[in-house]
Amino acid sequence: MKAWQLHAFGLENLKLGSVTRPTPKPHEILIKVGAVSLNFRDKAIVDGIYEPDLVPKRLIPVSDAVGTIIQVGSKVTRFKVGDRVISHLYSHWIDGTPAPDEPAHCLGTPYPGGLAEYMILEAESAVLAPDSLTDEEASTLPIAALTAWFSLVTYGNLKAGETVVIQGTGGVSIFGLQIAHALGARVIVTTSSDAKGELARQLGANEVINYVTTPDWAAEVQKLTNGKGADQLLEVVGGDGLNDSVEATKVTGQIAVIGFLAGQTTNLNLMRVIFKQTRIQGIAVGHLRAFEEMNQAFDRYEIKPVIEKVYPFEEAVQAYEHLAKGAFGKIVIKM
Repeated sequence: MKAWQLHAFGLENLKLGSVTRPTPKPHEILIKVGAVSLNFRDKAIVDGIYEPDLVPKRLIPVSDAVGTIIQVGSKVTRFKVGDRVISHLYSHWIDGTPAPDEPAHCLGTPYPGGLAEYMILEAESAVLAPDSLTDEEASTLPIAALTAWFSLVTYGNLKAGETVVIQGTGGVSIFGLQIAHALGARVIVTTSSDAKGELARQLGANEVINYVTTPDWAAEVQKLTNGKGADQLLEVVGGDGLNDSVEATKVTGQIAVIGFLAGQTTNLNLMRVIFKQTRIQGIAVGHLRAFEEMNQAFDRYEIKPVIEKVYPFEEAVQAYEHLAKGAFGKIVIKM
């Protein structure tokens, strides 16, 4: 089969070649990949800044894939040939509290990913694709959508009428906006682009703050909430900006720490966290049960993933380059 492989860190070392098509073991399924979507994690893996010691040589990257089952292992009972399924990043995290070794069972590293014509999945960790979504749309769900859902709903228990701050307009952020809006929350989006802000309004954002023209965006959030602050905030930037997120949320508010665009470490003002009794919750996507619940909600609320561009399989490098520049929603590669 054709597959993209990472031979060494750096996008210049992502090469398209031919490898042996895998055969499913008794509890595995083999899918013909229809589409994959890119996440910041995929870029970080290629760049060598995401758990580099776990990345195997000649890795087939990209965790988020959708495809049709063409072969099932001898002990598989959950699915049959012809079913359309989606991958699940943490392949052993089915429900409850994650195990200490969950990262050791992730797709796209250290397990092979989906940037290939065919892909192996463990049957217990695959999820049926919603009938209402195309392959391109369904491929965006495993990390971006589930991360937003797990943050706002599974951990955050979001209620109608609450206020949510969404940082940026990338994949996780747009899903967060769509989910929060569908559940009746008031949504405030921060962005550096007025044009993207207007697109966010069209998706349901109640307020948009341009953090370039309004650098003290946390104070603006406080103003917009009459001094109370937001109930929840999706933190995708990381770095020392986490202090601004503390200021933007209410007393006992929740900050879901999702990304690290500005850095993987922070100089945090602990006194503000203590006095505001802020809940800072690290989010590493979510478990399979939440994935299935989210898919049902997407059908119920008719949520459609936002895709900025779909690239052909042969232009995977260009898709990564697009991701590095930023996108409104998701970047997808179609087989």
